[in-house]
Amino acid sequence: MAKEKGRKLIAQNKKARHDYLIIDTYEAGLVLTGTEVKSLRQGRASLVDGFVQLTDHEAWLHNVHVPEYSQGTWTNHSARRKRKLLLHREEIDKLESKSQETGHTIVPLSLYFKDGRAKIEIALAKGKKEYDKRQTLREKQDRREAERVISAVRRKQRA
Repeated sequence: MAKEKGRKLIAQNKKARHDYLIIDTYEAGLVLTGTEVKSLRQGRASLVDGFVQLTDHEAWLHNVHVPEYSQGTWTNHSARRKRKLLLHREEIDKLESKSQETGHTIVPLSLYFKDGRAKIEIALAKGKKEYDKRQTLREKQDRREAERVISAVRRKQRA
C-alpha cells in the first residue's frame, strides 16, 4: 500500500480563534486506538469543547469528540476519552510554565493527517474579553471594506 503524502484536514476549531488570542502554536502527535484512526479517516471529529491539560509532565487532550467507528465491535473506543499527546520535553516544559500564568490555556486548533499520521495543532492562548472580540470583528470588517474599495478602483482603471 502506498504511503499517504501531504496534509488532510479532519476537523478545525474556528471558535478558538474567536474566543482566544493565540500566543504560540505547536504540532503534536496523538496516541490513538485502531477504531479511532478509522473513524478519523472517515473525517469525523469535533474539537469544540476540547482542551489540553498537563499532568505529571505529560500532555493530555480532553473533551475531543471522536465518534465510534460504525463497523467496530466490542473493541470500539469511547467517544470522549482523554488522549495522550506526543510532544518534546522542552515543548511540554515551556507549555507548563506558560499555562500556569493567569488567563492562559492550551486549546486544540485543528486535527489532521500529515503523511499518514494523526496530528493535532494546539495553541497556547489567552482568553479574550467581550470588547476584544468586538474589536477583532470590527477590524475584520474594515479590512474587507478597504479591499472592496481597492478592487473597485482597480476595475475602473482597467476599463
